[in-house]
Amino acid sequence: MKETISDPDMYIATLPEDKKEAFILLRNTIKNHIPKGFEEVMAYGMISYVVPLKTYPAGYHCNPKLPLMFASIACQKNFISLHHLGIYGDKTLVDWFVAEYPSHCKTKLDMGKGCIRFKKPTDIPFDLVGALMAKMTVKQWIERYEQTIHPPVKAK
Repeated sequence: MKETISDPDMYIATLPEDKKEAFILLRNTIKNHIPKGFEEVMAYGMISYVVPLKTYPAGYHCNPKLPLMFASIACQKNFISLHHLGIYGDKTLVDWFVAEYPSHCKTKLDMGKGCIRFKKPTDIPFDLVGALMAKMTVKQWIERYEQTIHPPVKAK
């Protein structure tokens, strides 16, 4: 991770040439489709999209001084990654993404709980990433997040 870089443009300037164009397109896709209210910042050495503290003053529950994370993109040695916490926290959203992926990309989906890895920059399904980013508003993300950290008590 590039922890010492404090600006997204600086981050991009450090990328290898063979990944830079696709990474810029991924960033632009996110910025063009993410609902209003999310803010682009550097966090955890990645370009990140967060709910700013002015919108959600409670911040991240483990460290309330940090804004609530929603998504991040990073360039690793062997892949470009998209971390999307909405996928991690919403079964309907992950099921939709997994079902849609094959119609947008010929490569096998390489995905963890909330991390999607693209080994070849030419195989990033930008239209699908754009649709994914547009599916959850700030309000919806805050509601999902609060349900996750304070799940409703089920009646016996």
